[in-house]
Amino acid sequence: KKSEQELKDEEMELFTRYYMEWKGGKTSGTMSYTNIPRFYYRLPAEDEVLLQKLREESRAVFLQRKSRELLDNEELQNLWFLLDKHQTSPMIGEEAMINYENFLKVGEKAGSKCKQFFTAKIFAKLLHNDPYGRISIMQFFNYVMRKG
Repeated sequence: KKSEQELKDEEMELFTRYYMEWKGGKTSGTMSYTNIPRFYYRLPAEDEVLLQKLREESRAVFLQRKSRELLDNEELQNLWFLLDKHQTSPMIGEEAMINYENFLKVGEKAGSKCKQFFTAKIFAKLLHNDPYGRISIMQFFNYVMRKG
């Protein structure tokens, strides 16, 4: 049998260990915060020439990649032509409208750069109280020009 003091010591040791694990102290397993990716990196100092060059080059590559994703004038004209060709009657005043089915058809024909704009989420975002469940072609085209 253990003495009363030994039982108290063992109880205190268990309490301390469980409390530290609960509070986030040293544990035997891996802690989740070690898996969080780092999102801030300090800017290179003036004397760190290599790091400055690396930063400039990576920024240039990033900007080139982003500019390739932008729609050029010809692609925008093609998109407008397809939207106009697939509009859904009736018009609301001067405003041409398109339903979801035709919206998806245009998305298939528009090309790979435009695919990101032809989602149900974007269609729903632009959908306003139209009794036929359509969106304005002009509003969608303006959305593409702003986001693309």
